[in-house]
Amino acid sequence: MPAMTTTERPDRTERTEPSGLAGEREMLEGWLEYHRATLALKCEGLSDEQLRQASAPPSELSLLGLVRHMAEVERGWFRRTLADEDAGPIHYSEEDPDGDFHPAATDTWEEAHATWQAEIARARELAATRSLDDRAIGRHRSGEPFNLRWIYTHMIEEYARHNGHADLLRERIDGATGD
Repeated sequence: MPAMTTTERPDRTERTEPSGLAGEREMLEGWLEYHRATLALKCEGLSDEQLRQASAPPSELSLLGLVRHMAEVERGWFRRTLADEDAGPIHYSEEDPDGDFHPAATDTWEEAHATWQAEIARARELAATRSLDDRAIGRHRSGEPFNLRWIYTHMIEEYARHNGHADLLRERIDGATGD
């Protein structure tokens, strides 16, 4: 199936590398935004069918699954752990603990992207009023305490790792490469 044209999906993700002279918070937030934008760029121009394509057996990993997963990760670290919000799972369940990675034929980019962006917006809102040293008030499943600095660093690592997966997935789908 051919990639969608820009008239079908006119949005173009802007990505800016953080300044090498930024302060700590600006640097952490800048790299997190950079990696969020990188995942969006890896998905641009593809149809829902292409976004659901699994990498290679036995893996079920897909670009749509990665976006759904990152919505869950944003929700878990910022809403549940940092702010102690009662925010249940979006895509997974006890029956399917990896449900975020298992998009159905009816799941769409539009829905997954909107959900992911809503979780990112809420994460930004929750982090904006806290210092990097502020401890999370929710409990992570590990029971360990975390501050916002650690959460930002972990989120950068999480996106960077999955953006490597996204590079390979995108190349397999249509040969597109790049960072």
